[in-house]
Amino acid sequence: MKPESEYERVENLIIGSGPAGYTAAIYAARADLKPVVYQGMQPGGQLTGTTEVDNFPGYPNGVQGPDMMLDLQHQAERFGANLRWGVITEVDFSKRPFKVVTDDDKVILADTVIIATGATAKYIGLESEVRYIGHGVSACATCDGFFYRGQDVAIVGGGDTAAEEAIYLSKMTRKVYMIVRRDELRASKAMQHRVMNIPNIEILWNHKPQEILGDGKVVTGVLLENVKTGETREIEVQGYFVAIGHAPNTQIFKGQIDLNENGYINTIPGTTQTNIPGVFAAGDVQDHVFRQAITAAGTGCMAAIEAERYLSEVRSTSESQVMNMAK
Repeated sequence: MKPESEYERVENLIIGSGPAGYTAAIYAARADLKPVVYQGMQPGGQLTGTTEVDNFPGYPNGVQGPDMMLDLQHQAERFGANLRWGVITEVDFSKRPFKVVTDDDKVILADTVIIATGATAKYIGLESEVRYIGHGVSACATCDGFFYRGQDVAIVGGGDTAAEEAIYLSKMTRKVYMIVRRDELRASKAMQHRVMNIPNIEILWNHKPQEILGDGKVVTGVLLENVKTGETREIEVQGYFVAIGHAPNTQIFKGQIDLNENGYINTIPGTTQTNIPGVFAAGDVQDHVFRQAITAAGTGCMAAIEAERYLSEVRSTSESQVMNMAK
């Protein structure tokens, strides 16, 4: 094994891209932290799999998700951020500088780390879901519900998130089919009452999606199976939303940093600071509530500012110690 003196040493390492990672890179680069960004397996994050983004400030006519991520990437590069293809496969946060290993076994030592690895939406697992993602299939009603005004949509799930998104969709669509595998909702009683009192929400009990139907370009319906009888039926919808949860991309951080019961990184309220000084978390990897591009970008900004302040404090402390030793 190489001595640590031969490893690459960086002031600021950003793990992951997307709105959080790229925004952190913009701010860190402008603060002269010379950030190195490992973009992960999906550079640009979840938004590279979407089409129209209409709710991000600064794009009055909307923007394609991949185009917006390229804009953020180019802005980060303009200020000198070092963006790299690749994935971080192992981390050691037990001491500073923090040690990370890339997918080609390169070891990097980092004075600060910003984790922006995001979260992955859970889908039922149908091939047709994948085929129509961004063309009628979505895992975010808040993001995409606007595009289905006056149309019929379906939402899969029976928990609080599904109920909340069904209510949201009911305000702008003609009809919401709520597809529930069981004969009851898992949502809280308060949410259940709200859902059941909205006339344009129809709950399809004991059903599961068997196939997403489409014309090759967009979704046109869903083939459903009754889990008790095996009977099938089709419903005509233009939008298909999945609300069965997200999985934060935190596998490599287990045992290295505090995670909550669902695997999201715990941060000190009002900050992006983790339980490890010098390690920060931004975006969906620490946010299971809002999960929006704009909130991810906001926490990316916060993480970079906090990393810069942390390094300043460390340097000031080190300089004070040297001066005291010289006396």
